[in-house]
Amino acid sequence: MIGREDRANFRSLGLTYALLQRWAEPMKRKAVEEPGCVAGECLCGAVHLEIDYPARWAWHDHSAASRRAHGAAYATYVGSWRKRFRVVKGTRNIKRYEEKATGASRSFCGRCGTPLFYEQRRSPHMVNIPRALLHGRTGRQPLYHIGISELQDWTYTGEALVPLKGYPGVVWQRSKRRRLGFPTPAGDQG
Repeated sequence: MIGREDRANFRSLGLTYALLQRWAEPMKRKAVEEPGCVAGECLCGAVHLEIDYPARWAWHDHSAASRRAHGAAYATYVGSWRKRFRVVKGTRNIKRYEEKATGASRSFCGRCGTPLFYEQRRSPHMVNIPRALLHGRTGRQPLYHIGISELQDWTYTGEALVPLKGYPGVVWQRSKRRRLGFPTPAGDQG
């Protein structure tokens, strides 16, 4: 419920209590009920897709193929049954690339290049969607790591980060300090 103080604040902004109620009530209901589907879209908005809630599973993929396709250290995916996956808008904008060696096909937006989903020949009933494209909760946390043997040495793996002085919002990992000079011999005190 919206309190008297909130109403006064909104009145001072020129908003009516009725308008506030229409805006706040759906937000409150959304937070409580589980969604029937989870929507997502590419960077430019030309392609919209959705999956039914909950997703089948989620994981981090460290393989070279996913790393190159996303231009990142790893990609986080959400897996969905094919029958629970839909392209809602922009089918004509979807382009495909097929990896001949593995039989996997990767689809991406032809306008902005966003990776949209990939499918594997060995599991034709599944569609894998990059987690970052989906707007809401998927019902699955990425608990699994695939291709961990291909993890790159430059990948962030959870080390402590500290704020970078003079750059708000930027954090960095301090490098390990090395001692300069030569170690002193065991008997030498000087």
